[in-house]
Amino acid sequence: MARIGMVNYINTAPIYEIWKERVYPDSWKIIEGQPSALNEMLAGNEIDLGFVSSYAYSLDPKRYQILAGLSISATGPVDSVLLLSSIPPQELGGKLVLLTGQSGTSVCLVRIILEEFFGIQPAYITGNAYTAQQEHEDVAAVLAIGDDALRMTIENRYPYRLDLSQHWYEETGLPFVFSVCAIRQEFIDTHPDDARAIRQAFVDCRKVGAERMPEICDRVARRIPMDCEMCSRYLHGIEHNLSPAKIAGLERFYQILIQRNEADAETLPLKIFE
Repeated sequence: MARIGMVNYINTAPIYEIWKERVYPDSWKIIEGQPSALNEMLAGNEIDLGFVSSYAYSLDPKRYQILAGLSISATGPVDSVLLLSSIPPQELGGKLVLLTGQSGTSVCLVRIILEEFFGIQPAYITGNAYTAQQEHEDVAAVLAIGDDALRMTIENRYPYRLDLSQHWYEETGLPFVFSVCAIRQEFIDTHPDDARAIRQAFVDCRKVGAERMPEICDRVARRIPMDCEMCSRYLHGIEHNLSPAKIAGLERFYQILIQRNEADAETLPLKIFE
């Protein structure tokens, strides 16, 4: 059995909607989940490979490789990884910021931006970004990701909106990779043919999905809900390849995490499975 983790946000739709149309071996089992859940499942040997937070790879890199050609990433704004704030983000020093529990990578990124790029030190709690205004009166800003971030933007919840991928690009000149498709080294060693075949299947879906974007937008826009035009703009900003520039951005992210003692020093150099 090959247990394959798939993020259940619409940002994977250009790959996943094509995957669901096709017939694969019965031994290939898709398991859906939020990034944080898939991170835990990969670490706990409950899945063999899948789209997990980039941060998850850096916690125990000896156990994993990264599948070539695949990511959830952006070069500039991404629209679904946002710091939504009641005051200018540069003024959040000493204020309470609520961090989503859905993605370790986004938590790391917002802390890098606030602490390293802005040079401020907020206080943090973890909770539900969508319900934060009702549950925490003293929260000044929230980190919202995925479909929640899209809904909160449409609802115009906060006066200030910082797109984390856009700010990363402005500071570094590099794309940001939110998610990689990581695979356990043990699975590569025991099932190398399946590992190669699944990677190729994902790459094929990625290519076809890019060609059928209008149709995919029409399918998934109602999940938010949003209109097809807005969904199209959003999905065209999400990238699913792993180009040399994306690898450089990923390496820069890991370098900062290592300097902050938040990642295993053996994360670099990257191990990429072709």
